[in-house]
Amino acid sequence: MVLGTASQVPTRHRNHNGYLLRWDGEGILFDPGEGTQRQMLRAGVAAHDLNRICVTHFHGDHSLGLAGVIQRINLDRVPHEITAHYPKSGQRFFDRLRYATAYRETVQLVEAPVASDGDLAVTPSYTLEARRLSHPVESYGYRLTEPDGRRMLPDRLAAHGIKGPDVGRIQREGSLGDVSLDDVSEVRRGQRFAFVMDTRLCDGVNALAEGCDMLVIESTFLDEDEQLAVDHGHLTAGQAARAARDAGVRHLVLTHFSQRYSEPDEFERQARAAGYEGELTVAHDLLRVPVPKRR
Repeated sequence: MVLGTASQVPTRHRNHNGYLLRWDGEGILFDPGEGTQRQMLRAGVAAHDLNRICVTHFHGDHSLGLAGVIQRINLDRVPHEITAHYPKSGQRFFDRLRYATAYRETVQLVEAPVASDGDLAVTPSYTLEARRLSHPVESYGYRLTEPDGRRMLPDRLAAHGIKGPDVGRIQREGSLGDVSLDDVSEVRRGQRFAFVMDTRLCDGVNALAEGCDMLVIESTFLDEDEQLAVDHGHLTAGQAARAARDAGVRHLVLTHFSQRYSEPDEFERQARAAGYEGELTVAHDLLRVPVPKRR
């Protein structure tokens, strides 16, 4: 769910950043900029839907909404623990936003700051990792990787005479007599999702995007303004698309647009001109974008 798509300056049609990923019953909120709480209301997203908050960096368009979101979590007495990830170097900013005004704390908000590349959390549904990006202030991108599973192959099961409860048994135990699980199934690759905001092209972008089913990535500028992008630590539409193309991304979502551009069609045209041939979405506020189905 796209809650906002503006970069530094919001417009009449673009709220500051905010993105909610729903993943196997969990809700992960990325970069809640100013106005996120209201955008959640418009999108039908409740505070109870949140399990994690991931902040890439502490520029206002990516974090000023933290104060309202955190207070709403407590006002609504969310019954479960919520974990917040953000650059450790910005701890003072997180503290100010968390306690920007007086309110009653009713929810356990676990602070889990990011200090280096690596895994942040491992759950049955995903591994969450962070990678350092290239921006004037410390910034991290995030990636979720679902564990690989197994797909049972009905023709091979039938060929070995395995049916009924024995199907579950071979899945649990790994073999049945002289038949191994590999004989009757194949690996089902886990899904991969990456979130990349304010950055120049760097190794972190490539590592996060590699093999992703969906990549949500900033494209603040159009290609003719590439020098501005480099100077301010951002990407153009063409740069983002080439990174996605080279990484084998299945669905590319472009967002975080400068207020200087009012027409989104040019972002799509430049992304296609850069050679990206997968599914492509130019985000707009309150858009729902499904993660591609497993291969």
